[in-house]
Amino acid sequence: MNLKKYTDYALRVLIFTGMKSDQELATIKEISEVYTISQEHVRKVVHELVKMELIESVRGRHGGIRMAKPPEEINVGRLVRQLEADFVILECFDKGTNHCVISPGCTLKHVLNRALVAFFKVLEAYTLKDLIKNEEELRELMGL
Repeated sequence: MNLKKYTDYALRVLIFTGMKSDQELATIKEISEVYTISQEHVRKVVHELVKMELIESVRGRHGGIRMAKPPEEINVGRLVRQLEADFVILECFDKGTNHCVISPGCTLKHVLNRALVAFFKVLEAYTLKDLIKNEEELRELMGL
């Protein structure tokens, strides 16, 4: 299983923003510098997270972003499902382009499907709050 960089960046933005107090704003520049990700990538991710109503944007000279929901209300599994367009692990998972001759009798797709279900079951057991419970260590690693 390989998640897109976009999903990785979204999780990082939420981790960073989730460690801020309710009144404290994070900035795209600040997130970009901490993670060494281009500001444009962070901006696109932030735009999507705002549309998903997970974070809110405050405009203006002293603007930035903050959590729109408490970290304990953001389920990691649901978030990953929303951000990932599809989970085509092998060709046989894609009905439109499956040309594998053994597909009708192959059990590999069933094994991989079980693995995918287990993957999400684990992710769905965690919230953003679980990802930031070691906040002191994370802050130190980020240089904050």
